[in-house]
Amino acid sequence: MLLKKQTVWLLTMLSLVVVLSVYYITSPEPKSNELAAVKQEEKAEQKETKTDTEAKDGETIISQVAGDEEFEALRLELQDARSEQKEQLNTVVATTDLPADQRSEAVDQMQKLSEIAKKEEMLETLIKAMDYEDALVRADGTTVKIIVKSKKESSKSEANAIIQMVKKEIGETNFVAVEFQPTK
Repeated sequence: MLLKKQTVWLLTMLSLVVVLSVYYITSPEPKSNELAAVKQEEKAEQKETKTDTEAKDGETIISQVAGDEEFEALRLELQDARSEQKEQLNTVVATTDLPADQRSEAVDQMQKLSEIAKKEEMLETLIKAMDYEDALVRADGTTVKIIVKSKKESSKSEANAIIQMVKKEIGETNFVAVEFQPTK
């Protein structure tokens, strides 16, 4: 009888350890003040690099490094905004007080956000494959904005080719804007 009690206690403690381990691994990290301070410093540095320009003969030229960091900053902002939307939708899905149709609608919106992000990445890759240095694609509902970094001269036919590629990948949109940023 004593052996059975020890076995029960051992199994209880092991299961408790497993449950706590799973909870620790899957729980979101708490946001600390240090993390917020680091983000604020990064944003301040990004603002400084955006204003990092050189003036030559009355002409303002953005340096290559500042342009690359600007693209990355825009990508991070878009990614952060989407992450916040997904977190909000996750809380809606996790709420048991809401009807099932509202929760399924939130799941559908999360899937739509993921699909849009994948399509944006695909379009960026395809545009880079067209012999451009870099591209940033932002799709918001029926509006798609594209910024292309290129060494060569931009033309209406190149912009039209990019627009056609967007319509092929994303589908019909109301508005597609293509902006070329020349690099030196």
